[in-house]
Amino acid sequence: MPAANRRHRTLPVSVRAAIVAMVFASATHATDAETTDPQKLRENTTTLSGVQVDASVAAPTAAYAGGQVARGGRFGVLGNQDAMNVPFAITSYTDTLIRNQQARSLGDVVSNDPAVRVGNGFGNFSQVFTIRGFQIYSDDIAFDGLYGLLPRQLLAPELISRVEVFKGASAFLNGISPGGSGIGGNINIAPKRAENDPVTRVGLDWGSDSQVGGSVDVGRRFGADKAFGIRVNAVHRDGGTAVDGEQRRVTAASVAFDYRGENLRVTTDVGYQKQVITGGRAVVYASGLTAIPRAPSAKTNYAQPWSTSSLEDTFGVVRAEYDFAPWITGYVAAGAHHGNEFGDYVSPTLRDVDGAATETRFTVPYIADTATGEAGFNARFETGDVTHRVNVGFSALTFRKKAAYAGSLAPIATNIYAPTYVPVPDFAYNVGPISDPGITGRTQLRSVAVSDTIGFMGDMLEVTLGARRQKLHTLGYAYAVNGIDGAKNSEYEQYATSPIVGVNYRFADQWSVYANHIEALSQGGQAPLTFNNRPVTNAGQVFAPYKSKQNEVGVKWDAGTVGSTLALFQIKQPSAYVDAASNTYVVDGEQRNRGVEWNVFGQPVDGVRLLGGVNYVRPEQVKTQSGLTDGKDAIGVPRFQANAGVEWDVPHTPDITLSARAVRTGKQYLDNANDLKVPAWTTYDVGARTTARLEGVPVTFRLTVQNVANKGYWASANGGYLTQGNPRTFYVSASFDL
Repeated sequence: MPAANRRHRTLPVSVRAAIVAMVFASATHATDAETTDPQKLRENTTTLSGVQVDASVAAPTAAYAGGQVARGGRFGVLGNQDAMNVPFAITSYTDTLIRNQQARSLGDVVSNDPAVRVGNGFGNFSQVFTIRGFQIYSDDIAFDGLYGLLPRQLLAPELISRVEVFKGASAFLNGISPGGSGIGGNINIAPKRAENDPVTRVGLDWGSDSQVGGSVDVGRRFGADKAFGIRVNAVHRDGGTAVDGEQRRVTAASVAFDYRGENLRVTTDVGYQKQVITGGRAVVYASGLTAIPRAPSAKTNYAQPWSTSSLEDTFGVVRAEYDFAPWITGYVAAGAHHGNEFGDYVSPTLRDVDGAATETRFTVPYIADTATGEAGFNARFETGDVTHRVNVGFSALTFRKKAAYAGSLAPIATNIYAPTYVPVPDFAYNVGPISDPGITGRTQLRSVAVSDTIGFMGDMLEVTLGARRQKLHTLGYAYAVNGIDGAKNSEYEQYATSPIVGVNYRFADQWSVYANHIEALSQGGQAPLTFNNRPVTNAGQVFAPYKSKQNEVGVKWDAGTVGSTLALFQIKQPSAYVDAASNTYVVDGEQRNRGVEWNVFGQPVDGVRLLGGVNYVRPEQVKTQSGLTDGKDAIGVPRFQANAGVEWDVPHTPDITLSARAVRTGKQYLDNANDLKVPAWTTYDVGARTTARLEGVPVTFRLTVQNVANKGYWASANGGYLTQGNPRTFYVSASFDL
């Protein structure tokens, strides 16, 4: 082992902590050209559990110039790394951006990304995200690298330090997600932790029409060398939104404890959240239409006033890593989540282009319990002039859900332009029952991952090879009867191997090029018993997990104060159907998304910050049943998406910053035949902030206006239903740094 590496790896933890603190303090300044040389970066860096500790340059997770995004993020089993040094694309949005934009949901944060668009869940108020043209459910968002821990539908941004948006398939990096989504990318949430400098922040906020809230953020480090840290966050907000008649209340809190010793590091994160939505505007379904009706006025609420959703979640995770030697680190993590939901939903189904619709009551209790964890080790060593970073990891997840459902049958006649409101209808059926739901499903996920990142030419050229062997086991149960859990009625148990090949070449101080082949996994189908009133020839056959395959090439540019990425990608997702000629269930269809993606971020000149980009994707249906929709666009995937965001510190003023953002989304289709077209839309947001001192206390005042033109538009057709965009909304806040 080279002497320089040995000296660096034996730095005392207090020295390393001081270095990281200085790096964070200077994160928004340009990096000196000498320290951006790739070989020097590598020579001065050691990787412990995937986290690079740097003696001369910014840590990989430090904020980039301008503070809106981070330099890197968590790449699954490969750990936290600088984005310039890995063969993948990621954008990590910081706590600074979250606070300055006054984000009220996770969707508000990821909407900054041109590759991401947001819709609502199937009949409920969960947020569904589309990355590179494929859905990722809010159930499948990771927390500190682990699936199954976060609230299933909505998440308060006040609990978040970073939102890391990974672009592309990731079955090797993260394992198969519990819900099987995330084909085109995934999202990881980094929790808030105590920083080297004390934090005592109190916030007050108001949002239209009558949302009033407050938040607290307190962080401290203490003990010898500040080895111990604690961070406490809490928020409560209640009142009416800008949508007529819609009320939302959120109460959330989190506590993070961490210890960083000479060889041992431990983190503990615990959170609680309760969200209640009354009269929430629902999604809209369509039946037998020849065209998509125009969207109603932006404020119109076609939900029934008695519709409601109560979401309560408790979650926590403990993570530890230990340096057994300067070149090898072991890690272990374990977490759990309990969710309790009760929803009384009603969603209109359009009957004609004039907005006539019918709706019924549908009530669902949902109780979920998840236990998850991972363990493994990371090692770095050399064989001659070639370096190796070896990762071996094991992960496991166990999930159990309880559910029931009840509802009415008599249709309620309404119109999305002039809604009809009625008293709560009685239940015509109650299956479960909703007062005592039984177990309806279990899922067990297990996987083992092995990889080696091989470095050549002083690690300027790195090749990552690896594979993850995964087991997916799901069981379904009939609904409970008289308080007795139903019998098992389905079972799926399959294995799959997910490979990875990635190459990253840092050929100049400011440039790197990369390529990867990686896959995503989702549960395979099971042949139905009949089709068109005829027995299916392979009825009951269980298919192996579907493998979605991605090939990607790209280039990254980092000029110190401004950065950019450009990627070309292709993702193929298989699908299944019953072949009409043979009446056999086959895996033969395919959605093929080919696209180009460009992002720009940073602070090109003092006082001006940029964040945006363009995403173009061709979401083509291939090998469809009898070729009926070959070449047509997949449902709910716009071909063109673009974001343009800018912040400007007004010169010669007492710390005033103005901001603006434009979001453009192209047309999309609500059906496979592409007969139902959803028009393109553009929205504009503006904001302003200033910092002053009141009685010696720094106070930041913020104003944000979303959808300035109050445009009424259909924001998403993903999932085969319509989600309407939010109306013009004002947010005002004051943040006191005590």
